[in-house]
Amino acid sequence: MDPNSKIYLAGHRGLVGSSIHRKLKHEGYTNIITRTSRELDLTDQQAVATFFDQEKPEYVILAAAKVGGIMANNTYRAEFLYDNLQIQNNVIHQSYVHGVKKLLFLGSSCIYPKNCPQPMKEDFLLTDELEYTNEPYAIAKITGMKMCEEYNIQYGTNFISVMPTNLYGPNDNYDLETSHVLPALIRKMHLAKCLEQDDWNNLRKDLNSLPVNGVNGEADNKEIIKTLEDQGISITNQPFNQSTKFQTANQPINQSTNCSVILTLWGSGNPRREFLHSDDLADACIYLMKNTDFADLARYSVPEDQLNDKTKELLTEAKEIQSSNHPIIQSDSHSKDITYNPFYTLVSKYRIPIKNTHINIGTGKDLSIKELAGMIKDNVGFRGTIDWNTNMPDGTFQKLLDVSKLHEIGWQEKIGLKEGIRKVYEQYVNGTI
Repeated sequence: MDPNSKIYLAGHRGLVGSSIHRKLKHEGYTNIITRTSRELDLTDQQAVATFFDQEKPEYVILAAAKVGGIMANNTYRAEFLYDNLQIQNNVIHQSYVHGVKKLLFLGSSCIYPKNCPQPMKEDFLLTDELEYTNEPYAIAKITGMKMCEEYNIQYGTNFISVMPTNLYGPNDNYDLETSHVLPALIRKMHLAKCLEQDDWNNLRKDLNSLPVNGVNGEADNKEIIKTLEDQGISITNQPFNQSTKFQTANQPINQSTNCSVILTLWGSGNPRREFLHSDDLADACIYLMKNTDFADLARYSVPEDQLNDKTKELLTEAKEIQSSNHPIIQSDSHSKDITYNPFYTLVSKYRIPIKNTHINIGTGKDLSIKELAGMIKDNVGFRGTIDWNTNMPDGTFQKLLDVSKLHEIGWQEKIGLKEGIRKVYEQYVNGTI
């Protein structure tokens, strides 16, 4: 992949896609094709086929997906399954039909079993049942990864899949009804800080930018306070500046500069999570597009006791072909002799399984939600109290990726969590996120 290569980036406006877009441009790639969802409906088979006919991209990065938090995943189960399957089927298949040199498919760490051993290795895929709340989304992502794998085996394509950990960064979702834990904590801490500092200008500015449950900054103080209370942000029975002209239930208005605020969060705060900045993910994706082929990943998947001379010979042959950027089998080869494909020969003739060829992308380090909340609190400057509602569920105790394969390939993260939180909070308050 060189700076003049024609690259189609699907999903360039999202958290992941926008980071990849910035990274590609920063590295000097000048021929990047993008389309908004209004310009190209990726669930429309004919529209996608026409797009590939017209544009003929050489490389494809598939970051487009229907995404959301736990509530959205559990509410719109059919849509999450159907839309993601359609997007993947259309883009991956047309990439094969039009002879795309290489494709990178972005999945999610939710593909792993609910009670997966920790840290989660690539080989743990499909070894137990999935978490029910996001099962449709996880099944769609597993299908996309397997589609890349099986197209490679049958048709000799060079389609690779990556499974990132929990992400955060520019263009993240800060809607408190649908956001993930890190951006939700940043926004709640920010709103709590504004409230405790009697900073109604910035509080209203935030709500005007992104209303909460339909309440924006034009609402009266009492309605705003009630909305914040519904999000776990509440004033204690401490004096509060009378200029705000409101009171919460059983709370008198008294003269003071600041108020005391409690932020109540769900669960115990003990579950542990791993986080990666989206700019680091973008760096990893481009690194893999430039340096890693499916043949490399297939080698990792072959059991040691089956990695004999013939297996090594076939994998080396496949690597040489893929490194030359020539497809092993042409897109019109349904009727041709597919035994020319080394991957197919390994699977069909020698019965060597090629599976779980995806790559985990993460830091390999986690922290508790309580530790994360404390880190964000210090960064935002919220001085109030964090309380934990242990009557609410914690969810899975730990979700940590095993990234030893990624490290062996030669990539590691660069942005530490404290630095990353500082960056995104600055972007958030400056309105540039």
